This record gives sequence, C-alpha cells and structure tokens, in this order.
Amino acid sequence: MARQSTLRPSERQLGFSKSARLLRTADYRKVYAEGKRRSLDCLVAFARANGKPASRVGLTVPRSLGGAVERNRLKRRLREAVGKHFGELEPGWDIILHPRPAAKSMNFKLMEEIIRKFFLACGHPGGGPGGA
Repeated sequence: MARQSTLRPSERQLGFSKSARLLRTADYRKVYAEGKRRSLDCLVAFARANGKPASRVGLTVPRSLGGAVERNRLKRRLREAVGKHFGELEPGWDIILHPRPAAKSMNFKLMEEIIRKFFLACGHPGGGPGGA
C-alpha cells in the first residue's frame, strides 16, 4: 500500500522544482567559468546571468565535508533554505552553492538568512552577485 504524505499542501510545495535546478555538467561548467564567485559566511556562491526567464540553482557538496550521511544532510538543509527563498530570486540567474566545512554545524536560520540575502543581491544592479 502506498504511503500518503502527512504534510499539508503548502508544506509539500516548499522546495524548488526540477526545472529550477541546474542538472547538466555543461551548465555547471559554464557557471564556474563565466560566473562571478562570491564568498559568503558558510559557503561559496557562483552566479551567472543566464538570459532566460527563469533562475536555476545547483548544489555541490564535496566529499571532504564528510561521509554520505553528512553530505546528504547538508544538501537537504541547503535545498530547504533555497526552496524557502527561491521566490525572492530574480529570474535570469544560474547559481551554484558550494558549502564550506562551517556549514555542517551552522544554525539553519543563519544559513537561510545568508542565502536569502544573496538571492536579493542578485536582483540589484549595483549589489549583484559579484559585489562585496
């Protein structure tokens, strides 16, 4: 028997759809090569204007951050934070979030706030992703 979700519809919609994710290796390489690198508190963000009507976000969590369980936990936390604030990101961006070791023990609310501020900065011409 299939398991039914106990989440309310509004809770299930948190997160971001597959169309809002960077999926192809070529897309990641393009963002790394042509995008701006921004050092945030617990992660490094790479952002590139994609000229499309939608933004996409990708995650890279290196093996140096721990075993599969730790990395998957960190990816879940990042996906949740991105999903909560994805609506605040202006269209037309490809973004890669690459966590640092400090992200493993960072307070979730603080991580969420860092991502939110970065997304808002992407929408401002003077304070774009390459800014301070």
